[in-house]
Amino acid sequence: MSFTAITCAVDDGIARLTLNRPDRLNSFTEVMHAEIRQAMDALDADLSARVLVLSGAGRAFCAGQDLNDRAVAGSDEPPDLAATIEKNYKPLVLRLQHLRMPTICGVNGIAAGAGASLVLACDIVVAARSASFLQAFSKIGLIPDTGGSWFLPQRVGMARAIGLAMLAEKLPAEKAAAWGLIWDCVDDAELAPTIDRIARQLASAPTRALVRTRQVMRAGVNNPLETQLDLERDIMRELGRSDDYREGVAAFIGRRTPTFTDR
Repeated sequence: MSFTAITCAVDDGIARLTLNRPDRLNSFTEVMHAEIRQAMDALDADLSARVLVLSGAGRAFCAGQDLNDRAVAGSDEPPDLAATIEKNYKPLVLRLQHLRMPTICGVNGIAAGAGASLVLACDIVVAARSASFLQAFSKIGLIPDTGGSWFLPQRVGMARAIGLAMLAEKLPAEKAAAWGLIWDCVDDAELAPTIDRIARQLASAPTRALVRTRQVMRAGVNNPLETQLDLERDIMRELGRSDDYREGVAAFIGRRTPTFTDR
């Protein structure tokens, strides 16, 4: 596939999708959204892909929506931002949340607006020490979208979430890690090798179990205890019948490295 606003490739079980508009800080356009959807469709069909790494080209991860894009730019007729969300941002977040493989986000620079929210839709986030996060919506009279109003309070608590959203102050990567917004913050030179190490680890792990782990953890946010225990029971029944479980137990008993194949 040939893209203009992203790149996407799969190698040795690792899919790498890179937002590729570095001259515009990888901000979103209609074209970028369409290409991401096309890439996600291809990754769903490519059974060799076992983990997705999402990143940004150049000096930023993603500056959010490109306000010059015709879909949202101001004119005599106000834009329908709800239509933009329904067409682009809502499906993007849900696609990442339900992808058949775990997702890793490498944040190399600023992640602002929808870009900051997109980060939180991924399973594991590692940021360079020079990176930062900015809930920029209030600066243009909007609310956090792309799931930001849902992810932020869960990750950092209501007081910090409201402060980030209302004050629109940059949150340095080191503080983001300390607050529990992301998994880790590493020196800039260590970002790529750290992402590669995690990607290789997840690519060799039992993919279905990782995806079910994501599912059960997120369900637990809203489920009462008994409902959550029932969900754990049902998923354990499914996984206990899988080839990966049999392989994992056999490898443990045989003191060897397991080879997982379920997807």
